[in-house]
Amino acid sequence: MDASISASNTLFVLIGAIMVLAMHAGFAFLELGTVRKKNQVNALVKIMVDFSVSTVAYFFIGYSIAYGVNFFSSAETLAAKNGFELVKFFFLLTFAAAIPAIISGGIAERAKFNPQLAATFLLVGFVYPFFEGIAWHNHFGLQDWLYASFGANFHDFAGSVVVHAMGGWIALTAVLLLGARRGRYSRDGGLHAHPPSNIPFLALGAWILTVGWFGFNVMSAQSVQGISGLVAVNSLMALVGGTLAALVMGKNDPGFVHNGPLAGLVAVCAGSDVMHPLGALVTGLIAGILFVKTFTLTQNRWKIDDVLGVWPLHGLCGAWGGIAAGIFGAKALGGMGGVSLISQLIGTALGVGIALVGGVIIYGVLKKSVGIRLSAEEEFDGADLSIHKIVASTDD
Repeated sequence: MDASISASNTLFVLIGAIMVLAMHAGFAFLELGTVRKKNQVNALVKIMVDFSVSTVAYFFIGYSIAYGVNFFSSAETLAAKNGFELVKFFFLLTFAAAIPAIISGGIAERAKFNPQLAATFLLVGFVYPFFEGIAWHNHFGLQDWLYASFGANFHDFAGSVVVHAMGGWIALTAVLLLGARRGRYSRDGGLHAHPPSNIPFLALGAWILTVGWFGFNVMSAQSVQGISGLVAVNSLMALVGGTLAALVMGKNDPGFVHNGPLAGLVAVCAGSDVMHPLGALVTGLIAGILFVKTFTLTQNRWKIDDVLGVWPLHGLCGAWGGIAAGIFGAKALGGMGGVSLISQLIGTALGVGIALVGGVIIYGVLKKSVGIRLSAEEEFDGADLSIHKIVASTDD
C-alpha cells in the first residue's frame, strides 16, 4: 500500500473511531435522561466502565476470534502501514462496545453492577465476535454458501444486524431474566408510569448519537477510496423518516420523537451503501412506526419492562434493517443490486438466534451463580451499593 494512501486511510478510520466513541456519550445521556433521577449517576458510571471492560475483552479475545488477528507482536510491527490495523481495531471496538451500551438501557434501574461487567466481558469477548466473524470475515463458509445458493452474500454494511439486532435481542433475554422494576406493574396488571427524568438530557443523547452515526455508517467503508456520499444521504433520509413516523405515531411525545431518528438509523445501517435515498426514507419510516408500536406493546400489554425500549429500537429495527437491505437494495426498487432477500433473511435469523442463545446462557448462568438483580433496598436507593456509596460520599 502506498504510504500516502496508508496514512489517509489510517486517518479516515481514526476519525470514524472517534465519532463512534463519541456516540457512547449519546448512549449515556439517552439513558441518563430516561431513568429516574436517583439512577442517573449509576447510568453514567455503567457506560464508561462497560466501554473500558469491552476494550480489554475485544483487544485480548474478541478481535482475534472475529478476524484472526492479535496484537502480541512488537510495536514496530504494529506500526506498519501507519498503524492501520490498530485504528481498524479501535473503530471496530467502538461497534463491539455498543453491545453492552445497548443492553444497559434495557436493564436500567435494577441490575447489579459487577455481574453486568462480567456479562460485558463475555459478550464482547466471545458472543458478539462469533457472529461478527461469520458476517464480516466469512467464518465457517456461510457467506460462500449463501452466494452459491442465492446469488449474494448476507449484506450488512454497517451493522444493523451484526451490532444492533445482536445488542437488542441479547438485551431482551437480560430484561426477561431480571423481571420488571419493583412497583412498575400493580397486581391487577396496571402500569405505574416512570416518565423520563430529564427530556433535555434525553434529547442531547439522541443528538450526539445522530451526529456520530455518520461516522458509524460512512466510515464503515474503512478506506478513503471506498467512501460514498450515497451512504451519508441514505443515513440522512432514514433518520428523517424515523423522526417523522415517530412524531405522528407517538402523538408528539418528545421521547418518541428523539428515538425516532435512532430507529431509522439503526435500520438503514445494513443497506445504506446499496439503497436509493427513497428506499432509505421508507426504511426509516417503517422503523419509526415499528419502534413506537412495539415499545407501547412491550410496556403496556406484554409487561416487558425494557426501560429505554432497546429491544424494539435495536433488536426489531435492526432485524428490519437486515431485511430491508434485501428489499430496497434490489435494482428493481432503485438499489445498487448485489443483494438477495433470502440471504438477508437467513443472515438476520442467524444473528438473532446467536444473540438469544448467547444472552440466555450468559445471563442465565450469572443469575443462578451470583445473581443479577439488586436487592429491594438497593433498588429503592437507586443504585448498586458500590456506586451508591460513592454518590453518598460526594453528597457529604
